Amino acid sequence: MSGRIIKISGPTVTARGMRETRMFNRVSVGTMGLLGEVIRLQGEEATIQVYEDTTGLALGEEVADAGEPLLAELGPGLLGSLFDGVQRPLDVIAAAHGDWIARGMTLPALSRERRWTFEPAVKAGAQVAEGDCLGVVQETEKIQHRILAPPGMNGTVHEIRAGTFPVTEPIVRLDGDRRLTMMQRWPVRRPRPVTERLPPVVPFITGQRVFDMLFPIASGGTVIVPGGFGTGKTVVEQTLAKYAKADIIIYIGCGERGNEMAEVLAEFPHLTDPASGLPLMQRTVLVINTSNMPVAARETSIYTGITMAEYYRDMGYMVALMADSTSRWAEAAREISARLEEMPGEEGYPTYLSTKLAGFYERGGRARCLGRDRREGAVTIVSAISPPGGDFSEPVTQSSMQVAGGLWALDSDLAHRRHFPAINWKRSFSLYTASLDPWFQDQVAPDWPRIRADLSSLLQKEEELQEIVQLVGIDALQDQERIVLEVSRLIREEYLRQSAYSDTDASCPLPKQYWMLKALLEFLRHCRDLLKKGRTIEQVLESPFRAELERMKETPADRCVEMARTMIEKMAS
Repeated sequence: MSGRIIKISGPTVTARGMRETRMFNRVSVGTMGLLGEVIRLQGEEATIQVYEDTTGLALGEEVADAGEPLLAELGPGLLGSLFDGVQRPLDVIAAAHGDWIARGMTLPALSRERRWTFEPAVKAGAQVAEGDCLGVVQETEKIQHRILAPPGMNGTVHEIRAGTFPVTEPIVRLDGDRRLTMMQRWPVRRPRPVTERLPPVVPFITGQRVFDMLFPIASGGTVIVPGGFGTGKTVVEQTLAKYAKADIIIYIGCGERGNEMAEVLAEFPHLTDPASGLPLMQRTVLVINTSNMPVAARETSIYTGITMAEYYRDMGYMVALMADSTSRWAEAAREISARLEEMPGEEGYPTYLSTKLAGFYERGGRARCLGRDRREGAVTIVSAISPPGGDFSEPVTQSSMQVAGGLWALDSDLAHRRHFPAINWKRSFSLYTASLDPWFQDQVAPDWPRIRADLSSLLQKEEELQEIVQLVGIDALQDQERIVLEVSRLIREEYLRQSAYSDTDASCPLPKQYWMLKALLEFLRHCRDLLKKGRTIEQVLESPFRAELERMKETPADRCVEMARTMIEKMAS
């Protein structure tokens, strides 16, 4: 069905004659065929959010209802691709049409010409249910793409074909002459179903000491990374994309500045995956929506990215989704809400902002996927937030803190002192610590929770002593207290600080993290013992162990563990 435009307000358009349309249906707007989505229905009038520039639209132009919601194309060919917020392939558009996207341009997300080799996993006559693996495609050198029976689909296999096919050619025929291809289409706003949600008992290992030790998050967990300009949000997410223990990376640049996204596009194709030695792009999907692109497209970019993440989760993969940043997404929601003349909430954001954010974060999680083989997969969400002026009391940060399981708070003062990751350990937290401790105790060391508690206690003590120093000076402290300050500084500089540009220190395995900290805490005990034996604080600080501790982070993991063990034995004796 179709209607006619009666009102144009920036990225929103109102059309009359749309009585039979549905909420969130995809529409084609005007003679240019601009892509839009129905976001409000009142009688026969539909309000449409347009994902392209509406300049030049005229009243009376036709709006055509596609009869279906906004869908993502899911299948072989996603990895290594670059999309915009509505899943148009930007690399294909650039090669064929130049650097600018013409209005009304629609191209399929997945190539219709490229052929993939399909190897069946079932035979004719087999009974299949939703989520069962029908066969596999080697999508990249390391990632095997599992072709699954779509949700809600089950029956008897009458025919299954092996060979090389495009994604749109039928490869499986079920009873009732139902034909399946290697491609699925799924509404981006609808979460993909799972058999069972699993508890957060397995950590998302980042390779960053301050995260894994102090503020660990679960595989399938959610964490927000708020910080002001220049605090290192993008660097944190790119470091996690490279070093975190994840099979698949979905990176969403949502409304960020074009120069930052250009840097991402320039760097990512040349990054090497440390785990495999292959290009990182072989397990990465980029969704890019820059600040000069239509504001409404920011809104859908988040949903497009999370839908692709859920798709790979359903195959049994551990997926990490990096959203940079949800602040720009919230700003888009604010603008659309203002165009709709809705009652504004705090700072002009819509009153349903918290609900909208919660709906996004709830799509993360670890789950048992559909299918009789009981696969397990996870979507871990790491969301950057850009609070104006670094003010964490603003609505987006506060609403996100209410639903996210962790907070990695970036600090401008630390960033100015070149302390990266610039994590403020006083403001950061993790709600997963208690549920993850049994895993760390079993897989790394039984006393992992204790040394983390010792580290937290030491940093808290240092904070109290620094307040005294600022009031009356360091000379007012006793030698035992000065030792606490010196060792805390050593821990901050040599343990919590980590260089993303060091081949050795960019990622730190868990055993190295544990033994480094254990050696540093043992050094504190050793210094206290020396003071009790009558040594001066100057003599204590000249200990040869100090130089060895300062070399640990640039020492390869195996050698570092052995070095730490030897030092601990010597200090104990």
